[in-house]
Amino acid sequence: MQVENVIAFATEEKPAGLEIRINFGVFAGRDATAAELEELGKLLVPEAGEVSIVGEQRHEISEEAEILLHQVRVSVSPEIVPDDPGARKELCERLVTLAEIWTRQCINERHAEMTDL
Repeated sequence: MQVENVIAFATEEKPAGLEIRINFGVFAGRDATAAELEELGKLLVPEAGEVSIVGEQRHEISEEAEILLHQVRVSVSPEIVPDDPGARKELCERLVTLAEIWTRQCINERHAEMTDL
């Protein structure tokens, strides 16, 4: 699985928290707005109880290339994430699915065309 081709994915955070990363800019061609981030929160809170959401510009730089990524990160604290692996996986899948739905809605409402700089 190439991360660039996936809209949303989960990462395990120590000590047992959960983070959902959304490759927003790859698909939308722009940053997520504050209003869109609030809508994401409204979707996730009924499932997770409490989340932290960050919209960020991330720079990947090497001697050959410079890439600017518009990414959204959703963090769920360790206190909320179940210890049971099955329940944890289920929560993760629900949150990733909601993040993907939210991203698709944002893209359908407002999409910036990708251009070479």
